[in-house]
Amino acid sequence: MPRKPMPDARERILETATRLFNRYGVHAVGMQQIIDECGCGKNLLYSQFTSKDELVVAYLRRCSGDWDDIVADAKAAASDAGPQLVELVREVGVRVNEPGSRGCPLRTTFAEFPEREHPAHQVSLDHFVRVRTQLRELAGETSAPDPERLADRIMFIIDGLYTNGPIFGAEGAKTAVAFAEDVVRTETTPAR
Repeated sequence: MPRKPMPDARERILETATRLFNRYGVHAVGMQQIIDECGCGKNLLYSQFTSKDELVVAYLRRCSGDWDDIVADAKAAASDAGPQLVELVREVGVRVNEPGSRGCPLRTTFAEFPEREHPAHQVSLDHFVRVRTQLRELAGETSAPDPERLADRIMFIIDGLYTNGPIFGAEGAKTAVAFAEDVVRTETTPAR
């Protein structure tokens, strides 16, 4: 009689893959490395994820969910939309400075899979469209006469943090937050 996988097998495999993909990148990690690190058999891994692409998509969806946590934390930290935009930048700054961070996993995976038809590329692209929409909705709650411009500027600050935050550390994050404060203030202050 075949063995039944433990109920948490999928999560255990995904957790192992997430750790390895975050550390080394998706292309650098093979399925055998995941099997070895996780301590599961090949049959178990492939019963949970039929291909590496399927595993990568699950990983990216998990990473996309981390953005929802950042948004929730920003909304909890400030009551108004302008300060919430700044808090988004602050929270990203904290996360990119966690030990071992290589920036945004969705951005790095997007770069690793330039083929538009690849599912990893599509999941990453969908994530960035969703983030831009969320930022524009939040900016629309401010007094900015051009909320789309405000949102796009905040998105570029966040992009810069994900790219350079691990390099420049806490000082870079502090600078990004100050820049976000300046952008929000400039975009929401009526012209005289």
